[in-house]
Amino acid sequence: MSVGRTNRNRWNPLQPLGYLNTVRLAYHVMSSPLGLLFIARSEKGLRYLEFMDRRSLKRTIAGHESTDPGATWEPSLLELKPVVEQLENYFSGMLTRFDVALDPDGTAFQHAVWGALLVIPYAETRSYGEVARVIGQPRAARAVGLANNQNPIAIVVPCHRVIGAGGSLVGYGGGMQRKKWLLDHEARFARLEAREAAENRPRGATKPAARPTSRPGARAASKSTTVGRGSTRRHPR
Repeated sequence: MSVGRTNRNRWNPLQPLGYLNTVRLAYHVMSSPLGLLFIARSEKGLRYLEFMDRRSLKRTIAGHESTDPGATWEPSLLELKPVVEQLENYFSGMLTRFDVALDPDGTAFQHAVWGALLVIPYAETRSYGEVARVIGQPRAARAVGLANNQNPIAIVVPCHRVIGAGGSLVGYGGGMQRKKWLLDHEARFARLEAREAAENRPRGATKPAARPTSRPGARAASKSTTVGRGSTRRHPR
């Protein structure tokens, strides 16, 4: 199984932005190697995945009043369990592509940027300029950086895979240490998989030709709402 070459998490970028009526949001707080994660979903899909840092749960929920005014917030591990399990598998190196429906709130431009992030392969990076070219606005690298920083669904929508033109890590909403940890984490398990593939290749077999490096495509902003299967793998302990 190859490292996640595509990410099939999708939402419809042409759907109405925001909610006109009161919405119910289920939430859960889980521990991770990077600290506590706040996870929330609407009936349509995952809406928030963010690092809590030192904020209380009350402050975290209050911070979303502007985007979800009057929302009903209800704790529910049951409804968030699929996301929790996939995150645990991701952190253990067993999963390279998430299989969750997404429902982020944002502008059309933000949706275009977040859609482009979804197709950056596991353990690879792109520059802000490259993402800007993908969405058809090559001069909007700075705006892409802002939208990247405002991504409401960390890790699953991999904004940590976007770096500066010179290869520098530059900014990250969750902090530079977390960004470095995530990139190092993915690179380490990608190397392990490559090593396993080489060891399992029959002696004398011809090494398969390298596949061309995929670039995030405009299809990330398609109308499809289909969610693909998450890629999982096993590593020797």
